[in-house]
Amino acid sequence: MDSRSAVTVPASFVSWRQRSDGEAGRRWALSLPAIVDELSAGWNLTVDPIAPMHGALSLVVLVHRGPLPLVLKMSWPDGTTETESLALRTWGGHGAVRLVDVDPDSGALLLERLDHTRDLHSVPLREAAEVAGRLIRTLAVPAPPGVRTLRDVALDISDRTPGRQRALGDPVPAVWLETARGYARELATVGTPVLIHADLHYGNVLAGVREPWLAIDARALRGTPEYSVPELIWSRADELRDDADIKGLIDVVTGAGGLDRQIAERWVVTRCVDYWLWGLEHGLTIDPVRCERILGALLP
Repeated sequence: MDSRSAVTVPASFVSWRQRSDGEAGRRWALSLPAIVDELSAGWNLTVDPIAPMHGALSLVVLVHRGPLPLVLKMSWPDGTTETESLALRTWGGHGAVRLVDVDPDSGALLLERLDHTRDLHSVPLREAAEVAGRLIRTLAVPAPPGVRTLRDVALDISDRTPGRQRALGDPVPAVWLETARGYARELATVGTPVLIHADLHYGNVLAGVREPWLAIDARALRGTPEYSVPELIWSRADELRDDADIKGLIDVVTGAGGLDRQIAERWVVTRCVDYWLWGLEHGLTIDPVRCERILGALLP
């Protein structure tokens, strides 16, 4: 990493990108200081003297343009930056972080600064679920051209889950797997498609200034908004005492967002099976157990 740069990439991010994308991922992560320097010059930015933050996919650098605090988000250049920026432009700051500028070639988004120290995990679960449910409805606007359809996602789940299940030693009860596959085929064509945030969990909703809560990290799809419900159920499932609490949380989210309760529950079943398998494929230990518990509450 270039010591002359204003940015030092955390070693943990370099390691993560190398595990995900091999040597190309490592080289990309190590190239980010120079890319950030170039973008900072072009966009008239000053990097804050605060260590960058990161998740699995992106490096987040706090910056200023004059007195205005902003965020520079650097993502692996695989095309997701274009779809994320398309969604953010479409929402125009209503319910989501505001887009300031984008450089698709480098995977860079320049965004308004939100309070990264406060997300919906800091809020009691029922209140957080109500906020998230309302955001699902706010973000459900006509989808622009070029956004992947939920039909493709649903049919992919139906087609690929049997092979994934066999490869993992058949961890999901067969009746649950087939129920999820049947739901996926039905859900592929149900409802009126809109633009949806396909990764709307509690950690992806941050406190704002112009609005109390705003969504970040948009993964755009064109489909029914009920698709966004499942992550709001499994990501805080440990706070749910029993089956009634699981069903009740679905009621809270769908009620707050004016969503179809049956469609939402079927997406919870479908996506819990898909995520259970994905978690095992990626070495997760907690989330597959959460998915099993939720499915046990919703299916016989």
